[in-house]
Amino acid sequence: MSRKCDLLAVGVMSGNKVSHSNRKTRRRFLPNLRSISFKSDALGVDLNLSIVASTLRTVNKFGSIDSFLVNYRYAKLTNQARKLRLKIKQKLVKTGKLGEVKIVTEKKAKKK
Repeated sequence: MSRKCDLLAVGVMSGNKVSHSNRKTRRRFLPNLRSISFKSDALGVDLNLSIVASTLRTVNKFGSIDSFLVNYRYAKLTNQARKLRLKIKQKLVKTGKLGEVKIVTEKKAKKK
């Protein structure tokens, strides 16, 4: 099992462990992976994915896995997520429910 998120490809990072005496040794930062089953309303199946906890919070913000995949930036998705997105969009267009998918927009801060 690789240590990568199935949706956003968040993986292992490397850095330095810094001691009290300021010595630096290399270390690895492992992602907080969770194996989670999502119910896809459009496809009618359960999707078993290994995702990072921060990605899970983002999916929850969008409301469902279908809404997340349809609305999230295409360039940031993995190949597996892009294929799922294509299947979901095709199914939603076929059933005519693409307009019912929740669209989340972020509010930008006002400049003072």
